[in-house]
Amino acid sequence: MEKVALITGGVRGIGRAIAVDLALDHRVALTWHKTEPQPLPDDRPALTLHSDLTQEGQPEDVVRNVIDRFGRLDVIINNAGLVQTTPKERFSQKDHRAILDLNLLVPAALLAAALPHLQRGASIVSISSVNAQLPPRDAATYGASKAALNLWTRAMAKELGPDGIRVNAVAPGAINIPEAPRPDDLTDLFVQNTALGRVGTPEDIARAVRFLASEDASFITGEVLTVSGGYRL
Repeated sequence: MEKVALITGGVRGIGRAIAVDLALDHRVALTWHKTEPQPLPDDRPALTLHSDLTQEGQPEDVVRNVIDRFGRLDVIINNAGLVQTTPKERFSQKDHRAILDLNLLVPAALLAAALPHLQRGASIVSISSVNAQLPPRDAATYGASKAALNLWTRAMAKELGPDGIRVNAVAPGAINIPEAPRPDDLTDLFVQNTALGRVGTPEDIARAVRFLASEDASFITGEVLTVSGGYRL
């Protein structure tokens, strides 16, 4: 029986690449908030769920919909995230809370909702960032949220290990997101600081996520896999 994967923010960028990859041999459910989903290649089926996961009760509703449709849940990909680059003097409490809510509290709420349905062999993979270790300019709360996500990943791996549930994260470096292009001079700066001499693609991250979610990684838990092309070595 095909495994079932839930990908938050699975309609653009890294999230869509993960959905396209996992849909090859998983049944997939995708959440979306502002960007409407497009069909997956080759008309691969997907359950699309419109949800603002930061709102009370929404993570539980999403999990309920997945279970109602597929009867099981095997893989959770915490991809939905928020980065906001704003000078500190213009950053409000509302801005801080929005970042922490989506980047840290939503993965925790989703896991809590899903736990009654997760069986031995289930896998949770969260999308972190190299900025958890490399403080970003004008995005301190984003970096802090990802550092907290890394610690949460390790803590959950320890707690859920006896149940055979693995919890890992992938920390991308500079990734070229077609839907959100960055200025050429900034891309050039990233390239100059990356050992492999290029920025990454969403597919680079999707392949790492597939590995961590698969049985090939059955003895890997509590890890944060950096996929950055050697950024700032």
